[in-house]
Amino acid sequence: MTVTIAHIRDAAAVLDGLVVRTPLVHSKTLSGITGAELFLKLENLQYTASFKERGALNRLRALSDDERKAGVIALSAGNHAQAVAYHADRLGIEAVIVMPDNTPFIKVSNTQNLGARVELHGDNLNEASQFAHSLADEKGYVIIHPYDDDLVMAGQGTLAIEMLKQNPDLDILVAPIGGGGLIAGCAVAAKALAPKIEIIGVEAALYPSMKEAIEGAPATAEGHTIAEGIAVKSPGALTQPIIEKLVSEILLVSEGAIEQAVHLIAEIEKLVTEGAGAAPLAAVIENHDRFAGKNVGLVISGGNIDSRLLASVLMRGLVRSGRLVRVRIEATDLPGSLARVTGLIGEHGGNIIEVDHERWYYDVPVRFTELDLLIETRDADNARDIVQALIDEGFPTRMLSSAAMKSD
Repeated sequence: MTVTIAHIRDAAAVLDGLVVRTPLVHSKTLSGITGAELFLKLENLQYTASFKERGALNRLRALSDDERKAGVIALSAGNHAQAVAYHADRLGIEAVIVMPDNTPFIKVSNTQNLGARVELHGDNLNEASQFAHSLADEKGYVIIHPYDDDLVMAGQGTLAIEMLKQNPDLDILVAPIGGGGLIAGCAVAAKALAPKIEIIGVEAALYPSMKEAIEGAPATAEGHTIAEGIAVKSPGALTQPIIEKLVSEILLVSEGAIEQAVHLIAEIEKLVTEGAGAAPLAAVIENHDRFAGKNVGLVISGGNIDSRLLASVLMRGLVRSGRLVRVRIEATDLPGSLARVTGLIGEHGGNIIEVDHERWYYDVPVRFTELDLLIETRDADNARDIVQALIDEGFPTRMLSSAAMKSD
């Protein structure tokens, strides 16, 4: 079938009361930062923390009695795996999830805890995919594809229906693109309900698979991205023509912008977002003029981010904003020098986190020492004031973390 608004409305009826009707939240602060009126569709508030539940459940509910008895299989090391596992278990359907051998243990355990049997096979997704298809042929399992399936696309499109009910005045809907199931379903629904709305897709610059496929450009997708949920090398065969027809533009976003977006959403909205989920905000940040003055709906597609990675993103955000700086200070190696330095920093509002007092390994005169200090500050201006105060008092000082020295 070709996905239509009727199919998406049918999916909405199927999903009613079984998935979270997630809020569409206006962010006053992010709107002020970007110059656009931003409305965040919080799919990270689904039970398994991503939009994938919509498509997975719609596909599972369409299985015949014989197919339910046979069971289902899915290839996924991420959100699709958890969505299929959770809803298959709720429906009493056996679910097998195939993941590559190197899948992080936490993803394996999370999927198992939701009721699925996990099969680890192969060094990459291609090898795992071949195994999944052979297992499906051998055991008679029904394959639940993460995006190249009409019923899956229809399920994902239900969130666009919700968005336009929650705010009929949206000018632009922005969604991340991996295989394309999310934006394809959303584009069909949104264009049917609000023909003048503009649909914009976002891909990580390292994985421009859909943009390249539509433009007929050579495939270049490769590398390590924070937006692993949209790190797809081969876009969907069913999703591509829909996107080509209904999506006006696909924007590529840098790793730095995605990281900044994850940090901003956490700090401002107090919400945990994975890289793929933050990609729409990253697109607005990097394309200010494209969105300025418009009512923009951002699909925050998921919140499954590794805790260590999130911690690193938050700390790097403090460094980027100049609120955490590392400085190197030259001082005489005499009693009281360190006290004078720390006193000056405290007087100017700095909070010292770490001190490294080096006498031997740096190229300084024998009667001098160099101090490496990690300092928490109010902002980049405060960091610059602290550095200048130290210099004015006779302590040559330079910034080792350069972000705070850049003019705002």
